[in-house]
Amino acid sequence: MFNEFQQEIIATVAIVLILVLYFLLKRSSIPQTPSNVVEKKDTAQAVVQETTGKKVAESLTPIPEVRPIDTISRRKTDHTIQKRSAPEHGTITKESFCEFAGERILVAEDNHINQKVILGLLAGSGIELVMANDGQEALDILLNDTNFVMILMDANMPRMDGFEATRMIRENPRYDHIVVVALSGDTATDDIQRMKNAGMSEQLAKPLRMDSLYKMIYAYTGKKTHKNESVKTVITNNLDTKKGLNMCGGDDAFYREILAEFMRDYSNSSDRLGELLRSNNIQAADVLLLDIIGVGENIGAHPLAKSASNMKLALRDTQEQSYFSLFDQYKVHLEGLMHDVKAYLSTSVNSK
Repeated sequence: MFNEFQQEIIATVAIVLILVLYFLLKRSSIPQTPSNVVEKKDTAQAVVQETTGKKVAESLTPIPEVRPIDTISRRKTDHTIQKRSAPEHGTITKESFCEFAGERILVAEDNHINQKVILGLLAGSGIELVMANDGQEALDILLNDTNFVMILMDANMPRMDGFEATRMIRENPRYDHIVVVALSGDTATDDIQRMKNAGMSEQLAKPLRMDSLYKMIYAYTGKKTHKNESVKTVITNNLDTKKGLNMCGGDDAFYREILAEFMRDYSNSSDRLGELLRSNNIQAADVLLLDIIGVGENIGAHPLAKSASNMKLALRDTQEQSYFSLFDQYKVHLEGLMHDVKAYLSTSVNSK
């Protein structure tokens, strides 16, 4: 019995060995050469290339030249805006601007006295001024009228400020020929850099100086002549009428008109400031003080403008609230200014 079992085991092992030998011999009979593999691979690639080649040939069209993204994003306008340096000149008056007759300037300014100053400075010059009360109005005007050599852009305005408006203007190639000049009483390095970052090419500080405005317009127009004129001046205690008259181009009647409007709009500014400070409305007080600084310097009210400037700086310190003591100084300067303005306006034009 045991012998029979051994024989069965030996037979089973023999059968397994025979099967292994059979499969080994079968496998060795199939040629697996590298050339066969390469041939199959090349055949498959040929089919793919033939198919894709037909599709490409059917759809192939000339590809237009594409400008690099970096070139587009840094598009410059220097090729359309030419700048030149103003020559040496004497005193600039309103008549000096007549050489720019025919030019058109868009002014975005929300303060109506500042608007009137610019209008008065350029009145009779032949320069066409178009006024916008904020950045959005400026964009609306440009939408239908791009014939401007320059935009005088107030930096701080309601609804849309000058920064946002300028960014949108610089994004539109239709306005590449227009230079944007910032108007702002903020002249710190960071403020100037912010204006440049927005796309403002130049900056005119408030209060707007006649000489600076002349040079700016000259720089971006093709006019070549200039005139030398004298300006009549008068000085009082709190009112530098020499500077005020210069700002108005020596036009005494226009200067008086600006002074009268200042009295009407800002004679009660101390009351308004007091209410804003007591209610801790610091942001509104800051805006009002910025207006007073600009307008005060425009009319030659240096002490008032300086007082307003000091108070504006003090607004940053909300803990000490030192602006309340400066507010008392502001009231004194305002009362003195109102007294001198009334005295000046009461005099005859012929007596000057």
